[in-house]
Amino acid sequence: MNSELRQEYLAALGLQSWTRRGAGASGLAPAPLSAVSAAPARPAFPSEASAAREEGADWAELRARVAACTRCALSATRTQTVFGVGNPHADWLIVGEAPGAEEDRKGEPFVGRAGLLLNSMLHAIGLAREQVYIANVLKCRPPGNRDPNPTEAAECLPYLERQIALLQPKIMLAVGRIAAQNLLRTDKTLGALRQQVHRFGLSKVPLVVTYHPAYLLRTPTEKRKAWEDLKFAREVCSRV
Repeated sequence: MNSELRQEYLAALGLQSWTRRGAGASGLAPAPLSAVSAAPARPAFPSEASAAREEGADWAELRARVAACTRCALSATRTQTVFGVGNPHADWLIVGEAPGAEEDRKGEPFVGRAGLLLNSMLHAIGLAREQVYIANVLKCRPPGNRDPNPTEAAECLPYLERQIALLQPKIMLAVGRIAAQNLLRTDKTLGALRQQVHRFGLSKVPLVVTYHPAYLLRTPTEKRKAWEDLKFAREVCSRV
């Protein structure tokens, strides 16, 4: 990526340089890559039983199962399911919480202003949207964009686990508090989950947590922290 284009993407994040900021500049000491989060107090899922619900499905079959899903009440209120989009051989899996109104209409995750900012965030670390895979914890929009409830997340998560099994990513990037808490089965704050290497599911995929692009649009002062998270995730991926 040429330097002018890189600066354009960094500008979208409200940043000016690729230069690594030390503890004195950012106020935050870099977290060691060896740091792995402690096991949550509650048992992590998906379990072997839940993951096995979609075992054997290829991409086409899994997409068809999601499209026809009626496991929870969200099937009665959705316009369509939002399966996921991107490179089926990607090293990076980006996971949000659930589709919003625009995603529900278009059937694709992370569209609109939040999607554009996500694209810029990815480009800032040298990735195009087409190089990664993007999905959500839920495949259907909760009415009024409310937070997913535990039953909805538990019913939908086997689909994501099968996507992970097919994708075999090197790293997962959980964007937003709700996605992180559902994936890690914790009620810790996003701030407490950042700058650590967590592990997800039976495959123990490295997982890094950062802010949701929609939150960054509302709170641009946090973009510097998001940039630190992206650099951290890039370093973790380079060591897998």
